[in-house]
Amino acid sequence: MTKNRRASRLLLWVSLIAAFAMFAASCGGDDDDGAASATTAAAAVPEPEPEPEPEPEPAPEPPKTQGPGGEEAIASDEITLSDDEVAEVQQGGYTAALLWHTAGAFTDAVSQGARDAFAELGIEVIAETNANFDAAQQANDVETVMAQQPDIIISLAIGPDAGAEAFRPAVEAGVHLVFLSNIPQGYVHGEDYVGIVTDDLAAMGITAANLLADALGGEGEVGYIFHDAAYYVTNQRDQAFKSWIEINYPGITIVAEQGLADPAAAEEIATAMLTRHPDLDGIYAPWSVGPADGVLAALRAAGASDVALVTMDLDTNVSLDLVEGGNVVGIAADEAYNLGRTMALEGAYGLLGKSAPAFVVVPAIGVTADNIVEGYQQSLAADPPQEVLDALDR
Repeated sequence: MTKNRRASRLLLWVSLIAAFAMFAASCGGDDDDGAASATTAAAAVPEPEPEPEPEPEPAPEPPKTQGPGGEEAIASDEITLSDDEVAEVQQGGYTAALLWHTAGAFTDAVSQGARDAFAELGIEVIAETNANFDAAQQANDVETVMAQQPDIIISLAIGPDAGAEAFRPAVEAGVHLVFLSNIPQGYVHGEDYVGIVTDDLAAMGITAANLLADALGGEGEVGYIFHDAAYYVTNQRDQAFKSWIEINYPGITIVAEQGLADPAAAEEIATAMLTRHPDLDGIYAPWSVGPADGVLAALRAAGASDVALVTMDLDTNVSLDLVEGGNVVGIAADEAYNLGRTMALEGAYGLLGKSAPAFVVVPAIGVTADNIVEGYQQSLAADPPQEVLDALDR
């Protein structure tokens, strides 16, 4: 019994040891498999994709001149006639009439440019009128001139609707019409009129912005007085000034903006700007006669001799202030004489049955005290007024 019990106990221990060994081996195998599975899983996880770099924002579009109906602007130097075409026109015995909206240095320059070009083409100018911005007077001028049966009329139409009525007799008679800046309502290019010619509006605004920025050294706070009326000429010039400042001169901030419907309100607007912003460094006025004059009066009344003023269009008052070292630091101007020449050439296009672009522009120029004599010659084909020349000599 004792030997059998010992044998039984020994067999039990052997069995327990074997069972334990199997259990241990089984557990060890599970650990290896788990580690391998973990390693495999880790290897299967893809590397994180690098964050894509943000695309740079597109550069702002520079201002671009467009016609009243969105027409593409064509440079005036593309309006040309061949020698044969000139000879053909010269032999035709044609006549032309100049029907202007107002008088002044600008209109005189446009008129002279047209007269010179017509003379070269052998076209006789038989009439020149001034409607004084009176639409009824312009209609009467058209009626009077039509009695002389001109072949060409060049003009600035006063108002789109009134202009459409005023020039209708000329359209019906087959007169070749070329317009400065404005187009009568409903008129069709190539049928009712030959083309429109004006200044490069965006270039005018850009030029004014550059003149002011140069005067301020690219730094400062400025006021922006814009023409508050639906007129594509002044609207595009004003917007181009503002856009160019914002795009190219981060050191200049437009801190005050005010629309101007009545030019006589310019002094009041400028005075309010100076009151609200006593540290103002500069002001933009949309054109010279009226708006810039009013701003100058406000600056002088406030004793603000250090506030720079930039504007559009050459005129005696702003030119004199410019050369005397006053507030005016620059004037953006167009080539008015070139406007007249280009209009006359387009009139000849009509005589020849040659298609002219719908919308043509002449270059802009920047005028400062250093180049004012050259600026007047390039813009108006004339010397500055005598008082401006006298101020230059002092």
